[in-house]
Amino acid sequence: MSAAPTTLPPVLAGPILRRAEPERLALWLALSVEADVKIQFSEQDNILAEFSTPSKGIKIHRLKCGKKLHILLIDLSFKEALPRDCWIDYTLCLKSQDQEIWQDITKLSPDLLYPPHNKLGFLLPSKVGSILHGSCRKPHHDSGDGLVAADGLLAQLLENNADKDENLPTWPSALIMSGDQIYADDVAGPMLRAIHSVIDQLDLPAEMFEGLKVPPIGTSDELYQHKSSYYDRTAILPQVEANRDLLDILFGGVRKPVFTTDTAHNHLMTLHENLLMYLMVWSPVLWSIAQMDCPAGLSAENQKLFADEKQVLDRFVEGLPQVRRLMAHLPVAMIFDDHDVTDDWNLNRQWEEAVYNHPFSKRMIGNSLSAYFICQGWGNNPDKFDTRFIKDLQTALDAPGHEDHINFIDHLLKFEGWEYQWKTEPPLIVIDTRTRRWRSESSMVKPSGLLDWEAVGDLQEQLYGKDSVLLVSPAPIYGVKLIETIQRIFTWFGKPLLVDAENWMAHPGTANSILNVFMHTKTPHTFIILSGDVHYSFVYDVELRGQKGGPDIWQVTSSGFKNEFPKKLLDVLDIINRWLYSPRSPLNWFTKRKRMRIIPRKPEGHADGRRLLDAAGVGLVELDKDGRPCRFRQLLADGQFVGFDRMENHSRWQ
Repeated sequence: MSAAPTTLPPVLAGPILRRAEPERLALWLALSVEADVKIQFSEQDNILAEFSTPSKGIKIHRLKCGKKLHILLIDLSFKEALPRDCWIDYTLCLKSQDQEIWQDITKLSPDLLYPPHNKLGFLLPSKVGSILHGSCRKPHHDSGDGLVAADGLLAQLLENNADKDENLPTWPSALIMSGDQIYADDVAGPMLRAIHSVIDQLDLPAEMFEGLKVPPIGTSDELYQHKSSYYDRTAILPQVEANRDLLDILFGGVRKPVFTTDTAHNHLMTLHENLLMYLMVWSPVLWSIAQMDCPAGLSAENQKLFADEKQVLDRFVEGLPQVRRLMAHLPVAMIFDDHDVTDDWNLNRQWEEAVYNHPFSKRMIGNSLSAYFICQGWGNNPDKFDTRFIKDLQTALDAPGHEDHINFIDHLLKFEGWEYQWKTEPPLIVIDTRTRRWRSESSMVKPSGLLDWEAVGDLQEQLYGKDSVLLVSPAPIYGVKLIETIQRIFTWFGKPLLVDAENWMAHPGTANSILNVFMHTKTPHTFIILSGDVHYSFVYDVELRGQKGGPDIWQVTSSGFKNEFPKKLLDVLDIINRWLYSPRSPLNWFTKRKRMRIIPRKPEGHADGRRLLDAAGVGLVELDKDGRPCRFRQLLADGQFVGFDRMENHSRWQ
């Protein structure tokens, strides 16, 4: 590799605005130095609050990941609540140990600001007027980036705040990222190369692999230099009979010809690979020091693949300043789906037994989940993670691969509490469909239910007494029936890993339980279900048979930010789905949702009857003053809006 710059910029990623309420606010930040923090909030020229370390009201939770990587969660409590429905400026300053003056981070990174503003800022609406949502952001997918389009929307709103354009929404209350914020199991070769070069420059400690049954690799440094480190990580697992299931599960993505052609041979393995992936998909800073020279020893085929992927990644990196700016101005809610950890994570009992009973695969899952906590889960609900949790994680970071790291992973894999709720109006309720699963009792290979009965009960308690909710489910509760049927057929043949066989209706217990939640008289009158996962977008209106006066349910799916379904295949599936599950089709009576009426919406500008939109972008839902949705649109990566029109004549009872 070529020589790298000797001086690192102090701010590597962020700030990212996380949980934001009038009484409480959290900011996430990645630094290359240890630094004190000062932050001021103001409305026009009126100072609302000011904090600096150390002082009352400010908690700086720090994780030292290495000599030159420090992750901060800045947790602020306000004596006087911040005002709603007005623009709030904030100034964030840093002072490292060898400095005497404070540095405003916008002076270090002017591209964080929206012209003509000279400060960072945000708005806390008293009621949700609009919300942005989506999932599935794969850096090397050859499409535009929906988050760049979302940044463009905020820029338009700030330019037009005095002269309202009816095509523009009110200021969004949040950006909801409902899964697959990274693809830990599907990484481009140049991205992996860049990550390794940055790990070296940040002087991060090596991770020990002793006892993981992966001879002759003893450390992460040896892994990065191994001949199979790029495009051939399947070869790193020992080739013994007991590991055949493990190879199929962890690297089986290449055997899903129906739903993906992506490679799974560059799976992230180490803790620092996972951590650096987040920093490099949310910020342009580390790309200025990263190297993407082609590794020696690649086959001619992989050299060409490396070059092709690099071209796509170069375009992705060009949009990162806008993505960073977006996340500094809008509260960001996050939840994992499978690719944040690995494909088909916790699919069924067979998967769990194969993966968690092998020390190396267990370490891989634990490393991905640790990075998820640090970069995503922490800021969703800081109170959920006590001082002991953070302390145990720090000891794991101090010596990756040693006993404290192993013990922390054991604890993390048993942790329950990734779900959370934000105090928006209507409230935002985000559910964890990955770690509290209802395992099949009849077969090890049948998909587990996305929530077990206890988790469904907890959800129902959260819903009691609320008139309207924004419910985030990474996978759509109401999906495309034909695709769900294909998934069920593959499961019946004992091959659930050949397709993405996970949906809410795949497990009878979970299916009946979640549908009963909607039928319960004490649950909300309005459900707005926000989902992603599937790599296409659609909107369904849902009504209950024989249920006078509600509830009214909308299934709103936006996927992906930067990923798309194979276009020709989706066209075929959409057409066949309309034939087989038309309003008069008797097949509707064989579904678990026959008590419900599904009214699809057509994407504007598409053929009559078309229901599925295959285009990268970000979902935009607008609500009226009563908390009911009044407009559904997809903001495409090119900045164009596509609305969804209700098709009453295509409704069906399911």
